[in-house]
Formats: sequence, structure tokens, C-alpha cells
Amino acid sequence: MIHIYCGDGKGKTTASIGLAVRCGGYGKKVLFMQFLKGSYTGELEVLGKCENIKVMRCDKNYGFFRSMSDSDKENIVKCHNENLQYALDNMNEFDMIVLDEIFASYNYDLVDKASVRNIVENYGGELVMTGRNPDEWFCERADYISEIKKIKHPYDKGIVAREGIEY
Repeated sequence: MIHIYCGDGKGKTTASIGLAVRCGGYGKKVLFMQFLKGSYTGELEVLGKCENIKVMRCDKNYGFFRSMSDSDKENIVKCHNENLQYALDNMNEFDMIVLDEIFASYNYDLVDKASVRNIVENYGGELVMTGRNPDEWFCERADYISEIKKIKHPYDKGIVAREGIEY
């Protein structure tokens, strides 16, 4: 089954983490892969303690796409594609694969699109993808699509992201 959590609201990653923890809690193996995220977040502590959940992400935070240098883009593409290759080579070992923030990476050409599509087309377990603006190609193949819509957010009042809540 293919799950999509998309939209402009807060909670896409949070929802995917909850699903990963639920799956891992039943003794199933989960590959939780994050894209465009390299800085520390609180969920890494919990996910790291779950023996059935393997977390993969880049070791460096490159920031938002619009502020990345050409060198940053090359480096993040290399990291993303190495992680995707791991997923492709080992996907049969996992009951669930989470591709967190895959849609921005895909839309900004920061991943090998053929590798992403290969996972979507050939993975037989639960595939969870998050991010804004999923390409229609993904939506056509999805079994679940949950759109998280922002109605109101503290950022609109100038309140910055808070530790333990937004990261």
C-alpha cells in the first residue's frame, strides 16, 4: 500500500513517524529515510532506540533549496541517491519504507527520479511518502492520500519553530 501525507500544514512528518513507530512496535522492520533534513530533531532519539527502525538521512543540513549553493545541491543529491540505492538494494528486508520530504526533493531534482519511481513501482510493503505538492504520478498510484491543510500557524505571527514541537 502507498501512503501520501501532503499539504501545507504541520504534521506530515509527525504522521509518518507515528506510523513507523506503530509498525516497528509490532516487530516489523522499518526504513525511515529523510530527505532535505540533516539537523538534529527530537524524533531521532526515539527512532534510534527502536531496534526495528533504521533511520537514514544526510549528515549535514543544507537549508532550504533557494539558499543552497551549486556545491550544496551536488552534495545533497549524492547523499540522497546513495540512500535511495540502499533502499533499492534492501527493500525486501523492510515491511515499511518511509520517504520523508521526498516530494520537494523530487520536484527540485535533488534525487534520481528513476530510483524513486522504481521504489514506488516495485516495493511490495507499506510505502509512506511525505511533502508538499506530490506529482500526479504519485497520486495516481497511492492507496491513501491525506492532505494536511494549514488553517493557522504560529509562524504567521512571527513565532519561530520550537524545540520538541516543530523539530
